[in-house]
Amino acid sequence: MARAAIFDVDGTLTDTNYLHVTSWWQAFRGAGHQVAMSDIHRAVGLGSGDLIAHLLGDDRDHDGDEAISAAHSTLYGTYFGRLTAFGSAADLLRVLAGQGWTNILASSATGPELDALRRAIDADDVIAGTASADDVSQGKPAPDPVRAALDLAGVPAEHAVFVGDAVWDMEAASKAGVRSVAVLSGGIPRDALEAAGAGEVYENVADLLARLDSSVFMGLE
Repeated sequence: MARAAIFDVDGTLTDTNYLHVTSWWQAFRGAGHQVAMSDIHRAVGLGSGDLIAHLLGDDRDHDGDEAISAAHSTLYGTYFGRLTAFGSAADLLRVLAGQGWTNILASSATGPELDALRRAIDADDVIAGTASADDVSQGKPAPDPVRAALDLAGVPAEHAVFVGDAVWDMEAASKAGVRSVAVLSGGIPRDALEAAGAGEVYENVADLLARLDSSVFMGLE
């Protein structure tokens, strides 16, 4: 049976959420907006346009959106050479691939940012494809990224598991009909992830790997 393991990247496979928070905070501040870091943190995982709309509201001056997004990209880009994956991220992908799973990344990152993240993970040999923001009309929490990942893997929703760290990940998986696993490494509380639909919650990908034999992954064998 063909099976797909679909992974969010920021906060799930790579330790990058707080770099995004800092970069967004500076970008908003540079545009004259005072946005609390805690609010930005909870919004990480949304695409740039959705994140700005979520934090500034629909009554904002939309003309400033592009400059804010560009500032975030520039600021975050200064970290590209220092991005790090969580311990056991590559090991988990390789173990799953060895068990017949097709690994697909589902990320709002594109271009050089996505390339930097993949270099940090260092497991391109077992990553079959990526569903990025360029491939969908709507990002998470819409189901589009998860459905695009399913198409890449060539499997139905019931033959896939999605792993992420944000409520947006859990909501997207639920809307796509895919089982979801959450990790706490992105800094979002367990109860928020469970309320958003997480079927299982682990501390991080290393914890998931250590308990893989009793996870939902084994239930799909």
